[in-house]
Amino acid sequence: MKYLPIDRQLFIKNREKFASKMATNSMAIFNSNDVYPISADSTLPFAQHRDILYLSGVDQEESVLVIFPDCPKKENREILFLKETNDHIAVWEGEKLNKEKALETSGISTVYWLHDMEKVLFELMTQAETIYINTNEHYRANVETETRDARFIKWLKEKYPAHTYKRSQPIMQRLRSVKEPQEIEMIQKACDITEKGFKRVLGFMKPGVMEYEVEAEFIHEFTRNRSAGFAYTPIIGSGYNACVLHYIENNQPCKEGDVVLMDVGAEYANYASDMTRCVPVSGKFSKRQKEVYSAVLRVKNAAAKLLVPGTIWADYHVEVGKLMTSELLGLGLISKEDVDKEDPSWPAYKKYFMHGTSHHMGLDTHDYGILTEPMEANMVFTVEPGIYIPEENLGIRLEDDYVIQASGEPLNLMQNIPIEIEDIEKWMAG
Repeated sequence: MKYLPIDRQLFIKNREKFASKMATNSMAIFNSNDVYPISADSTLPFAQHRDILYLSGVDQEESVLVIFPDCPKKENREILFLKETNDHIAVWEGEKLNKEKALETSGISTVYWLHDMEKVLFELMTQAETIYINTNEHYRANVETETRDARFIKWLKEKYPAHTYKRSQPIMQRLRSVKEPQEIEMIQKACDITEKGFKRVLGFMKPGVMEYEVEAEFIHEFTRNRSAGFAYTPIIGSGYNACVLHYIENNQPCKEGDVVLMDVGAEYANYASDMTRCVPVSGKFSKRQKEVYSAVLRVKNAAAKLLVPGTIWADYHVEVGKLMTSELLGLGLISKEDVDKEDPSWPAYKKYFMHGTSHHMGLDTHDYGILTEPMEANMVFTVEPGIYIPEENLGIRLEDDYVIQASGEPLNLMQNIPIEIEDIEKWMAG
């Protein structure tokens, strides 16, 4: 890991919060992610399952966390199972967690090696009545690969069919959606690294630069600031490419007169940032580009003010739709007749603004959160309206990350990243 050590008190507190929501005499089990093969002996870089990371801080493959608050043996109320390390592994793969390092990282004193797990688990299962299992229930999830959790759940239910099983996700969804101050600090760090990358790009952008060269400038700055890289696959789209919502090829030239849309964000300590900025390749926006840009910026600023405790996500998007409708009318992109005759399930503004405005953000770019429940203080949301006009080769999206406050307007974690037209042009002029 490139990031600095995290105070284990965060993970201790997170486990306490989870344990307080568990049923009497119950046990929860969380698995790490797999190391996924590519071909031959090649693998994808390991990325830890965010749930076990949230509860333990253990950022290592082949790890298992057990939480059993009512266990008769006090020492077994929190357990880590880890892959046994040795000198050979240290030479070939690098140092792995030993029992002392695991305690330092997680605050968990009871550590067993993974090869002892089945034996230890047998004893625990005789003492527990209910088992919390971990499944991916994110509203955007589309899982085709059988995960380590899925294989484990299948094995567990076959071996212990008489136990009662509950889902950990209803608890995790609520806990992870509301951030601790230390989590907000790490998201802020990710945003600050993104800021450094964007300011670097503002001085680099000129006609003829390739989209992938822009991507390279970002990753250079991210890596030199302790980020593991992009929090998600970056979008660098010039001209018409900016109108393709998930354009990731990033292989075309940035042409004079075009606007480049950059949807990028650094991660830090596995916490995401999520930024979108649009800049003129030649350093100056045209009159029409300014009009569209200003309209999107007004919607973003107004939408952000709606992120207050008690707001319902679906209602919020209705209000943002009204804001966007007004701006599109002003730009002449839709007419009053279009609005009067619109299909309520697909309003007129959707022709030019077809995606949502906000999502939870944290350990995942699209983080946990129950969209049918009211927003709360210390939730982190993106705000990312856009207007896409393919016939004009122009797409504008602007995005910042906000922390909902107990009262008043949300805190903009990206307030230091240039976004006003005059600031963008000033930075590009050097």
